[in-house]
Amino acid sequence: MRITVAGGTGFLGEPLVRRLTARGDDVVVLSRNPAKVRAGRGVAWDGRTQGAWSEHVAGADVVINLAGENVGEGRWTEERKKKLTASRLDATHAIIEAMRNAPPRKRALINASAVGYYGLRGDEALDENGSRGAGFLAELVDQWESAAREAESLARLVLLRFGVVLAADGGALKKMLPPFRLGAGGRIGSGEQWMSWVDREDVLRFIEWAIDSESARGIYNVTAPEPVRNRDFTRALGRALHRPAIFPVPAFGLRLAFGQMADEVLLGGQRAVSARAEREGFVFEARTIDQSLARQLP
Repeated sequence: MRITVAGGTGFLGEPLVRRLTARGDDVVVLSRNPAKVRAGRGVAWDGRTQGAWSEHVAGADVVINLAGENVGEGRWTEERKKKLTASRLDATHAIIEAMRNAPPRKRALINASAVGYYGLRGDEALDENGSRGAGFLAELVDQWESAAREAESLARLVLLRFGVVLAADGGALKKMLPPFRLGAGGRIGSGEQWMSWVDREDVLRFIEWAIDSESARGIYNVTAPEPVRNRDFTRALGRALHRPAIFPVPAFGLRLAFGQMADEVLLGGQRAVSARAEREGFVFEARTIDQSLARQLP
């Protein structure tokens, strides 16, 4: 199968490309620096304008769009918000333009999204029918999904709303490990906020399932069946590392350092549930946080 991946060199993209090439797929990775592509065939693109890369999108059986700057990497200044938005919308529009300019063919577009779409909703359980919430992250995700929906007449469109993806070699978990290993970890703020998490291996399996399942289309929450509160996650992480988890991170300090990002990403969360995925036959292997951490931290 011919697969083109945008965002194929990162925490999620690179292991995905390795998985797909291992099963025999011909994978092209769109990158601003193809020389740094370590899995798949690197092809240059700027994430905005058409070029030689467009042919790989036009001829692909599946296009996977994971492109977008990390929302948790710093304070959300107005300039930062513009970059977060542009990195997603520009790449998505460019990919769809390449499809539109090519002869019609059977293809699929699998586009990343996030459970931040639901905003801060307290204890409300949110499946894929949940309405959009308030806040910058909800607005950003809504714009991203709206851009991707322009492909509905051109491809089988699958929108994957990811929770917090867990793997010890990157993402949120890697950042948490140093203080916890020193016995200085603990809940964030009150610890009451929900954390919709998912093991990275299950994310890779889910994307593979979305590629191969012709009936898969529309929105899926890609989150483990059992979301947890932050306080329960930190206790589980402490148990996995055989360390105490008794030193809370005060909310006021996070707000001083990160402003709005702290409220929406660190001190807030969603209780998202993966209703559609399980109903349609996908089985999460890491169903509980203890199972995932045991896998990540043997």
